[in-house]
Amino acid sequence: MGDSHTWTAAPAAAERARSVLAAAWSCAVTADGGREELVGAHSVADDGRVLLRVPEDSALLAAAICAPRGEPSAVLEFADVAPVPVRGRIRARLWLAGWFAPEDGHLAFTPTRVVLRQSSGAVVVDLDEFATAAPDPLALAEARLLTHLADCHGDAVERLTRLVDADSLHGAVRVRPLAVDRHGLTLRIERARAHGDVRLPFHAPADDIARLTERMHALLAQASAASCPRALQRQRTDGEG
Repeated sequence: MGDSHTWTAAPAAAERARSVLAAAWSCAVTADGGREELVGAHSVADDGRVLLRVPEDSALLAAAICAPRGEPSAVLEFADVAPVPVRGRIRARLWLAGWFAPEDGHLAFTPTRVVLRQSSGAVVVDLDEFATAAPDPLALAEARLLTHLADCHGDAVERLTRLVDADSLHGAVRVRPLAVDRHGLTLRIERARAHGDVRLPFHAPADDIARLTERMHALLAQASAASCPRALQRQRTDGEG
């Protein structure tokens, strides 16, 4: 399949929310005045409903069975944690408000409100868009990809800083890969007492690992043709002294 002509340089809120939901390993559930932390207990239906596997003695299950119409209100919270150790590892939080109903041996959660909070702020995600959106195709592989980039290709990360505006690198003490999706790569620039993020968009979407490899090579070729940032040059000079 060819590259989509509808590609943009960043994921839409609904796609980002579905990616957080797909990749998260745990969630916190608040319902009927109680709160439970569940690990490895959820899956996601194509329409965005969350399917929870809970113990038979779970208060959530009891609430779902006993509540009128079998629809207790609840809030699910998911955290999107950067796989590479960085300052401030929570990249986003996702809240789903809605109701539970027992279904085929598990609890099916239907969201009635979806809120995504990122560093840029919080946004209410349209429910129809959330239901029809698909997770980013790299979402489930992102942790492995970023960890490999950080642990085995630090030279490539440093080379990519040549694509970053010099002002954004002022005072930088470390640059780490923070996120990658089909639209681009995000770098975390850490300073002594602060940090910031810079996004390097791909020239076309990377809908699978093969395309991602090509997009990364294109970024690196572009970076190789650029001059080394003076800020990092000074850091290396100072470090060698």
